[in-house]
Amino acid sequence: MLARHLIISKVTNKPLLLNFISNWRHLSRSMSSEETTKIAVCQLTSTEDKNKNFESLKNLLTKAADNNAKIAFFPECTDYVASTSTKSVEFAETLDGPLMTSYRSLAKEKDIWISIGGFHEKSENDKLNNSHVLIDNNGEICSVYRKLHLFNVSLPDEGINLQESKYVNGGDIIQAPVKTPAGLIGLSICYDMRFPELSTHLRKMGADILTFPSAFTTSTGKAHWSTLLKARAIENQCYVVAAAQFGIHNSKRTSHGHSIIFDPWGKIVAECRPFSENCGKSEDESLAFAEIDLKYLQKVRKQMPVFQHRRDDVYTLQLNHQPKNSLDDNNYMFGKVVIPSSTVFLRSKYVYAFTNIRCVVPGHVLITSLRSANRLEDLNSEELADFFDVVVRVQKVMERVQSTDSSTICIQDGKHAGQTVPQVHCHILPRKANDFERNDDIYSELAKHDRDDNPNPLRSNDEMSEEAFMLRNYF
Repeated sequence: MLARHLIISKVTNKPLLLNFISNWRHLSRSMSSEETTKIAVCQLTSTEDKNKNFESLKNLLTKAADNNAKIAFFPECTDYVASTSTKSVEFAETLDGPLMTSYRSLAKEKDIWISIGGFHEKSENDKLNNSHVLIDNNGEICSVYRKLHLFNVSLPDEGINLQESKYVNGGDIIQAPVKTPAGLIGLSICYDMRFPELSTHLRKMGADILTFPSAFTTSTGKAHWSTLLKARAIENQCYVVAAAQFGIHNSKRTSHGHSIIFDPWGKIVAECRPFSENCGKSEDESLAFAEIDLKYLQKVRKQMPVFQHRRDDVYTLQLNHQPKNSLDDNNYMFGKVVIPSSTVFLRSKYVYAFTNIRCVVPGHVLITSLRSANRLEDLNSEELADFFDVVVRVQKVMERVQSTDSSTICIQDGKHAGQTVPQVHCHILPRKANDFERNDDIYSELAKHDRDDNPNPLRSNDEMSEEAFMLRNYF
C-alpha cells in the first residue's frame, strides 16, 4: 500500500492519476485470472518415409486444433526413424529446410503451437543435432533445444545396442523456458529425464511444464517410463508432457509408446496406450488431451513449498554454461553502483528492474529509474506512472514465482528515511506467513541489508544473473 499512497501524494494531474489507478486495477485483475489451457500429447510410429510421417503429424495436428488445443506435442524422431545411423545423418535437414518450413506453415494454418520433440537437424560436421523445436501459432520458431544427454547404452540380454554419440552432437546449453498460452515450457528430450538436475534447473528458471518427447525402447519403457516421468513431475511440481514413439519402426527398432501427461501432484491426466507384442497393432496414430491449470499448479507449490525448503546453504546447483540473455550489452547505473546488464530482467521506457545482491527475503528485487533521479519528486508524472506500473507488474510476477499472495512494497524516499543509494528505487519483498517473528521486523532487516556488518553473504553475479535469466521469461 505504500506505493499507492506515494503516487497519490506526488501526482497532481487528476485525470492521469485516475487513469493510472484504473489501469493498475485492470492489470491486477488480468494477471490474477488465469484460465485453463487445453493441450494435446501425440503418439505416432515414424519410419524412413518422411512424407508419410508428415501426413501422420498433419492428421494429429488437425484433430488437436479442431478440439481447441493450443499446443500439440510430438515425440522424438517426429521427422523420421532411419534404419541405420548413416541414413539418419544423410536424411537430416537444416532448420530452414523444406520439412521444417512445412511444419511452420502448418502451425500458422491451423493456428496452433507445435512441439517437434526431436528433429534431425543437419550440422556443419559429419554428425547431426537431435533438436527439440518449439513453433508458435504464427509459424515462428521460438526455441531450439539440442539434446544434452546422448543415449549410449548396450543391453545384450535385451537386444539393445544404441550409441547415439556416434552420429549425434551433444548439446551444451539449457534453454530458458518459453512463454506459451499454457505457461512456461522447459525443453528436453527422452534420455534427459534420467538426469534430474536438468529438470530442477528448468523449474528454477521458471518452468511450469517439463517436456520429454521420446522414442523409449520397449524394455526400458516397461521398467522406467512412467516412474521417471512421475518423479520429475512430483519433485519439481510441474506438469510433465511426454509424447512418445510407438511400435515397430523397422526390423531393428521398436518403441514403447504410452504418450502421457502428469500434473504437478503426479496424477496422470492424459495418456495413449503403450506398445506390447500382444496389442495386435505394430503402429499407432493417436492423441490425448489435458487441461493445464496454472492456478492449481501454484496451489500445489504453495501447499508444499519444497523449493523454499531447499538447503542452498548446504548444496546448490550451478549452471556451468548458459546462453546470453541480456536485455542489451550495456551496464546500468544505480547511483554510483554499476548494475551488470545480465542482472536486469525488465526495462521499460523510464525504469528498470534488477536482482538484488543481498536479499532480505527470497525474491527480493529492486526497481529504479533509468535516469539519475534522487527522489520521487524528481520524476515527472509520466515517469511516475511508468515507475508504479512496473512496480505492480514485478510484484505480481515475484508473488507467482515465490508462491505467495502478499508483498512488502517499500520506497525509502530520502536519506533520513533510510535511502542509502541516492537514486529513487523501490524494494519488492514477497511475503509469507511467519517469515519474521514480528511482521514489521522486515523494516529493520531492510534498513541494515546493505551495511558492511550484515552477516548475510553477498550473492555472486552468476547467481543474480541466473535469477534474472529466469525472470525475463515472465515479461
